[in-house]
Amino acid sequence: MKAVAIEQFKGLPQLMDLPKPAVRKGAVVVKMQAAGLNPFDWKMIDGILDGQMKHQFPMIIGVDGAGIVEEVGEGVTRFKKGDQVYGQFIHSPIGEGSFAEYVVVPEKSNITLAPRKAEPAQAAAVPTSGMTAQQLLEKLHLHKGDLLLVYGATGGVGSYAVQLAALQGIKVIATVSDGAGAQRMKSLGAAVTINYEDAPIYEQVKQLYPDGIHGIIDLVSQAAGFSKNLDLLSPGGSAYTTVFVADEHEIRDKGLHGGNFETESSPEALDKLAQIIDSGELVIPLETKITLEDVPQAIVASRHGRGKGKTVILIG
Repeated sequence: MKAVAIEQFKGLPQLMDLPKPAVRKGAVVVKMQAAGLNPFDWKMIDGILDGQMKHQFPMIIGVDGAGIVEEVGEGVTRFKKGDQVYGQFIHSPIGEGSFAEYVVVPEKSNITLAPRKAEPAQAAAVPTSGMTAQQLLEKLHLHKGDLLLVYGATGGVGSYAVQLAALQGIKVIATVSDGAGAQRMKSLGAAVTINYEDAPIYEQVKQLYPDGIHGIIDLVSQAAGFSKNLDLLSPGGSAYTTVFVADEHEIRDKGLHGGNFETESSPEALDKLAQIIDSGELVIPLETKITLEDVPQAIVASRHGRGKGKTVILIG
């Protein structure tokens, strides 16, 4: 089968011909139809989980994906042959990832039945970004009418966060770099857009809301920037970063809530997202479609650029 893999940590991803995985007890074999590209993919290449989980090489990369269950192993009860599934295909050993024509995955992994009203390419764009956005909002504990700054709004997580917040009646301030981004964010429910090319975001928000805002989702700032943004919050406000640059003692000392955020993946969270998608209330920000052959170049671009929407790999 065709798969994108590396021979060693920090190696260059390559399209390889590898054996189709065999079904195992408690696992299913999924014929992959699409996979989603995330920054975590190149972090895995660099060995972010080395020493935490077992790895095997060649290491097939990729976390998010969608496909059809082709084989069911002994003892499996959650799925049957022919089920359309989506989710995070990461499991131990690391190296049986979603950037492949077939994946073997334990049924206890973070996969579940795919949204009925989403094509496989759309479903593959949801899992990591969608769950992250969903759980960030839950952590913020905002209310209808509150002001939320989404810093890094045009990427995958940001695009979901803008929509999910707007659905709750939260007024979203979305950061953008151009008019096209502003238009897209408005279409997803943002109340206000701020172009960071015009002036520093901090200065623009401070001028617009001198009494402060209620929450911040920061997907891009480094430590100094995140710390400065805390001063945009009104007393008791909340701020979370996915870049792990927060000083949580500083946040508490300022009478605020928040800190470094890590997604807690689960089939239940994926089921909740599937329900929202099937209700027609969530637009899946699918920006670019590529093939397995294009993945090595796309990973290089992911390392150095800011994504707009989601990149999805069409497989089968």
